[in-house]
Amino acid sequence: MRKLIVAGFTSLLVLSCAQAPSPEQQAKDLISKMTLEEKASLMMHPSAPIEALGIPAYDWWNEALHGVARNGKATVFPMPIAMAASFDEPLVNEVFTAVSDEARVKNRWAVESGHVGQYQGLTFWTPNINIFRDPRWGRGMETYGEDPYLTGQLGMAVVRGLQGPSDAAIRKAHACAKHFAVHSGPEWNRHSYNAVVSERDLRETYLPAFKDLVTKADVQEVMIAYNAFRGVPCGANDYLINTVLRGEWGYKGIVLSDCWAIHNFYEPGRHGYSEDVEHAVASAIHTGTDLNCGNSYAHIPEAVQQGLLDEADVDRSLVRLISERIRLGEMVHNTAPWDYLSDDIVEGPEHRALSRKMAEETIVLLQNKGNILPLQAGAKVALVGPNANDREMMWGNYNPIPEQTITLLDGLKAHVPDLVTVKGCGIVGEKEDIKTVLKQLEGKDIVIFAGGISPNYEGEEMDVDAPGFRGGDRTSIELPAVQRELLKALHDAGKKVVLVNFSGSAMGLVPETETCDAIVQAWYPGEEGGAVLADVLYGQVVPSGKLPVTFYKNVDQLPDFEDYNMKGRTYRYFEGEPLYPFGYGLSYTNFAYGEAKIEGNKIVIDINNNGSCTGTEVVQLYVRKVDDAEGPIKTLRGFQRVTILAGQSAEVVFPLTEETFLSWNEEKQNMVPAKGKWELLYGGNSHDVKKIDYDFK
Repeated sequence: MRKLIVAGFTSLLVLSCAQAPSPEQQAKDLISKMTLEEKASLMMHPSAPIEALGIPAYDWWNEALHGVARNGKATVFPMPIAMAASFDEPLVNEVFTAVSDEARVKNRWAVESGHVGQYQGLTFWTPNINIFRDPRWGRGMETYGEDPYLTGQLGMAVVRGLQGPSDAAIRKAHACAKHFAVHSGPEWNRHSYNAVVSERDLRETYLPAFKDLVTKADVQEVMIAYNAFRGVPCGANDYLINTVLRGEWGYKGIVLSDCWAIHNFYEPGRHGYSEDVEHAVASAIHTGTDLNCGNSYAHIPEAVQQGLLDEADVDRSLVRLISERIRLGEMVHNTAPWDYLSDDIVEGPEHRALSRKMAEETIVLLQNKGNILPLQAGAKVALVGPNANDREMMWGNYNPIPEQTITLLDGLKAHVPDLVTVKGCGIVGEKEDIKTVLKQLEGKDIVIFAGGISPNYEGEEMDVDAPGFRGGDRTSIELPAVQRELLKALHDAGKKVVLVNFSGSAMGLVPETETCDAIVQAWYPGEEGGAVLADVLYGQVVPSGKLPVTFYKNVDQLPDFEDYNMKGRTYRYFEGEPLYPFGYGLSYTNFAYGEAKIEGNKIVIDINNNGSCTGTEVVQLYVRKVDDAEGPIKTLRGFQRVTILAGQSAEVVFPLTEETFLSWNEEKQNMVPAKGKWELLYGGNSHDVKKIDYDFK
C-alpha cells in the first residue's frame, strides 16, 4: 500500500485519536509549505504529485453512472432513466452500494499496481440530477426523469450508496451532484447558452433535487454546468454558488467545473464573460469553484501575480480538496472495511443478479392489445430488428465493459431454441427488401421487433449525421422512418407485432399504437437486460415499471427546445393529451384503487389486485394547491412499490408533512409549506387519479 513519506506529516497521523488534528488542520499544514505553482497543480483533475511533501498524484475524474465506467470490467446496470422507471429507492441504493464496492476493489488493484490513473480513483462524477425537461435532450438518459421529487429521492439513494456510511472514519467514495444548474440541453450550444428562468421555475423545478442531495444526503461534490445562468457562467455565478449552495443550503463540500468549462468564459463564440484565461480563473476561484476539470487553473500563478486573484482564495479551495483526499484514505492509507472486499465481486454472480433484478423493475409495458403478452409456450415467434443482438446498445453510455452481455436474441433463445431471426433494417438507414423479409417469416405468427434508437445516436455532444438527430440530441422524437415502414409492412402482412423499443428517451409512437399489438419500453437495460426482456415477454416476470417521463405524441406538443420555462413542459405543466402519461405502465394483472382516507397526518389508500397473477404496483401520490393558478397541474409527493397476490388487497400509507405541501411563495421568493386547501391525487399514473380534498393547517 502507498505510504506517506514525509516524516513531519506522518507523525500527525500516529497521534492518538484525541490528539490527532482534523483533516482540515492537516491540509492547512501542508498548504503552508507549498509554492503557488504547487498549489495550482493540485487544483486540476489530474493533480500532480508533490514528492517533497509526500503528496501522490491523483486524478479526480472517475465515472459511475450505472457501474464503474471507462475502466474495463465491471457490472453494467441499467441506465439511470431505466432505474427511474423502477420507482424503487431502496433498490437503487443497493445498486450503488454494489457499484462503490466494485469501485473500492478496482481502486485497490490500481494502488497495488503502483499507478492510479484517470477513472481509477474514488471520486465519482455522478449522479446527473438535471431535470429531463424535453425528450429531445440526448443526455436525458443519464438522469432520473422529469420530476423533481423522483429525481431527488433516487439521487439521494445514489449518493448514499456510493459514499457509504456518513460516520465512517474513512469515506468509501465521493458522489457528485451535477450539473448545477438549469442544464438540460441542447447539446449543440451548451458552451454558449444562457439559461434564463423565473425564480419560481428555478426553485420549484431546477433546484429541489440539488437541495435534497446537499442538505439530506451530504453529497461531497457539486459539478458546475457549462451554460451561463442569467448572464453569468455557472462556474462564476455568485448567486448559484454562494447565495444558494453555500449560503442557504450550508454546503461545505467541493465545487468543481465541468470539463474545460472554464474555457467557455473567454474563448471566442462562447460566453464572452472574461477577457482572457487569467480573468476566467480568477473569477471562478474567487466565486468558489475549487477544482478544474481541465487545465485552466495552471494559470493561477499569473492571475495572482496580476492582482486578479487573492492567494487566500486559492488556499480556501485547497483546504477543501486536500482534507477530502485525506478523508478518502487516498493520501495516507488507513484500514477501512472495504479493504477486505473480495476481488470476485467485480461483475460477480451476486452483482449480475442485482443487475437483473434492477432490470426486471425497469421494463414498462405500454400497450397489450388482446393480452397478446405474455406469449404462450409454443407460439410461432420470430425476432426482427436492428437492436436484436447489439451488445453495446445494451450498455448505454458512461459504461463499464462487461465480460458478458445477454442481448434480446440471447434471452429469447432460452425460450425458443430454434428462433428465426431477421435484421430487416438498420436504426435509420439500411433496409432489406420487404418481400425477402416476409419470405423468411413464413409460418411465423408473431414478430418480436427489436427497434428504437441507440447510444450511437443520442448522448453527450455527439457527431451524428442522420435525419432526426443533431449533436447528440434529437430534432424528432418519432421512430426512424425505416423501422416505421417495416412495422407497417409486417402488420399489413397479418403478423402480430410486439415492439420492444430500446431508447433512453421518450418516443413518439402514435403510428405504432396501430401497427403493433404490444409495445414494451426496454430503455438501455444493462448486461442482463436481454434475459429479463425475454422473461417479461414469456410471463416469467410480470412488468412493473412506470414511465419517469411523459411520452408525447410528437414534437408539435412541445415548446421550443431552447426555452427553459416550464410552461407546457412535463406532466406538471403540460395541458395536452400525452401518448402515455408520466407514471404510466401496464401489468399482466389489474389493480383497482379504493377511496382513500385521511387519518391524522397521513393518507391511507386501499388497492386491490383483481387479476389472476401476483403483481407489483407503484402507488403514486400527487398534490395540487387549489388557489394556485400559475402552479403545477399536479406534482408528485410520494410513491411506493407494493406487491399484491392475485385476489388480495393492500393498504398503502403516505405521511402528510410540511414537505408534502411545499409551494412557491412570491413574497419569500422561495418554496415554503403553504397553508390552505389542497387536492390529494392518487393512482397508478399521473393521469388516472382519484382525488380527495385536504385542508393543510
